[in-house]
Amino acid sequence: MRIAIIADIHANLEAIVAVLREIDKRGAEKIVCLGDLAGYNAQPNEVIDLIRERGIPTLMGNHDAAACGLEDGWFFRSSAKKAVDWQVERIRDDNREWLKRLPEQLPFERAYVGVHGSPGNRDDYIVDWLDAMRQLSSLKSPEIAVCFFGHSHRASFFSERGGAYATTCGTLHELRHGNRYFINPGAVGQPRDRDPRAAFGLFDSERMTFEFCRVEYDVASVARKILEAGLPSDLAARLAKGV
Repeated sequence: MRIAIIADIHANLEAIVAVLREIDKRGAEKIVCLGDLAGYNAQPNEVIDLIRERGIPTLMGNHDAAACGLEDGWFFRSSAKKAVDWQVERIRDDNREWLKRLPEQLPFERAYVGVHGSPGNRDDYIVDWLDAMRQLSSLKSPEIAVCFFGHSHRASFFSERGGAYATTCGTLHELRHGNRYFINPGAVGQPRDRDPRAAFGLFDSERMTFEFCRVEYDVASVARKILEAGLPSDLAARLAKGV
């Protein structure tokens, strides 16, 4: 089965529309979302509506938890806090209740699991190989071969036996039996690896391969909507830089 893995949409409608269009073109049979539909950008309801309409299995990110009132986001950086506070007042009641019901983890096909930050905590960051290896003990089952994660906004591929590997667009990795992997497809709505294109991944569970993918979207339009909403200008500026 070809499974598209997406994460960290962050209320960026233009980015997720472009990504879903490319996923459909590539013939994925299933889509899994690793959380953070809310935060940073200016169209949370539109993004949530789209994910709900498509019936995409989605887990709860830290911005989702803050936007629906389960957390207060006191530890967010200033711009992030202002954006999520703005969204708290604007997310519709039905979307707020939907966010509240999202799970912490998404197991699928027995040997794979999706998390937001890490298997232990949605707020944890996995940014290097050592971070990933520390999380092996937090996996709920020794049968889990691949843990897909988001939160860092950086495409990442960490192998228990081998270290870290390339994540540039088009890179295809073969996943080997007996090994375990932590894979971040990159962020749809706010990449931070100096590539402003929206990121996603394609996992083939039969061939056991994972491909890193990027797609162009209308960054200027998203930035304009951020400014028109009165959100912090740095949130608009960073999109074009991919930081």
